[in-house]
Amino acid sequence: MAFTGKVVLVSGGGSGIGRLAARTLASTGVDVAIFDVNAFGMEETAKGYSNIYSWTVDLTDSGAAHQAVIEVEKALGSIDRLYNTAAIMPFGKIVDQQVDTVHQVMEVNYGGLVNIAKAVLPGMIERQRGDFISFASIAGIVPTMLTGAYSASKAAVAMLTETLYHEHINSGVRFACVCPPVVNTPLLEQGRRTTWPKMLDSTGKPIAPQEVLDAIEIALDKGKFWVYPGKQTRLISLLRRLFPGLIWKQVHQIEGF
Repeated sequence: MAFTGKVVLVSGGGSGIGRLAARTLASTGVDVAIFDVNAFGMEETAKGYSNIYSWTVDLTDSGAAHQAVIEVEKALGSIDRLYNTAAIMPFGKIVDQQVDTVHQVMEVNYGGLVNIAKAVLPGMIERQRGDFISFASIAGIVPTMLTGAYSASKAAVAMLTETLYHEHINSGVRFACVCPPVVNTPLLEQGRRTTWPKMLDSTGKPIAPQEVLDAIEIALDKGKFWVYPGKQTRLISLLRRLFPGLIWKQVHQIEGF
């Protein structure tokens, strides 16, 4: 495992990949702080672990995020790794979605990352160590119909994280931007309750969350910034760059409009 620190912070630790990341690191004996708006979910994450500590935090509130980070570092010590997993995923045609919904997707998925980065990253840079891990998505690189708001937010996550990486490339902090395909987490149910794109079913079965976490460790060990879990994810990203028109033609054929 690439991680050798003592304190981990996981945003979105109340479910899904955030829960698995928290438990995985806690099982190695390190202290894990989790942030989420879902207090019950965080209780479930922490069950059986005396070294998982929860804070109910709305990451779209920059002041609250900053204060919670101060409390974590006062209680546990300096944060050595940050997983930015908090996200929402309502789907649908952009013109059919409520304006507030479109804005909320950006505020949570992108704005939450900005707020937590501003609170955690300066300390890592000052100490010249730490792992800063952002969760974008292949949907942020290869957009499809019915995922517009989500894809835009994840594209913003990828762009921001890539810029942070290059601005601090010699800082001692390791950066990783994770771009998974569909992952088997409860977040999928949120998408299915809205308007599920047929395109997402055409790419095969959702991959396991553990496969995503394993890919992150491999990338960090190798000093790689982009993380593409799954067998075809990197190839799909390449095809998007080289043949965007072909990708969109396939999307239209599958979606049927």
